[in-house]
Amino acid sequence: MVLPFAVRLMPGLRMPQSMSQTTHTANNKVVELATFFVGEALCGMDILRVQEINKLMERTWVPQAPQYVLGVLNLRGRIVTIIDLGKKLGLSPTKPSDATRNIIVTSQDEYIGLLVDRIGDVMLARWDKIESPPSNIKGVQGKFFEGVYKTYDSLVGILDVEEVLKDE
Repeated sequence: MVLPFAVRLMPGLRMPQSMSQTTHTANNKVVELATFFVGEALCGMDILRVQEINKLMERTWVPQAPQYVLGVLNLRGRIVTIIDLGKKLGLSPTKPSDATRNIIVTSQDEYIGLLVDRIGDVMLARWDKIESPPSNIKGVQGKFFEGVYKTYDSLVGILDVEEVLKDE
């Protein structure tokens, strides 16, 4: 099986039966997190939320859109709104580079592209080990996060995609 990401297993976890499904164990739920960086902040979301990941593409500016909306692009006939996740989370804007990517998600039958600085690994996390988000994660507003997951060497903010995409 060829995977689009490297898979890093957290201590004490086994690979789920299917790489594309969340696994349920006795009283635990194991979820695959697609991780990415917004500035230096390591974030993640349930991989089942991700439709695809692509490079920065030509986009069209949208007049009177919020500052964090970078424009729209046509992705195989679908209009995708591109949001600078750094700006939306209250961090510095994402600087285009060779590592910059759009994470395409769907919300309310719309395609939304979340522009991030770079993509990380897919990691397995147990929901019973995810803690409530602090009110502030490295300058990021905690309301945009479902929780945080501590690994042996990092802290992963679990992005609440629906909260990020809410109108203000």
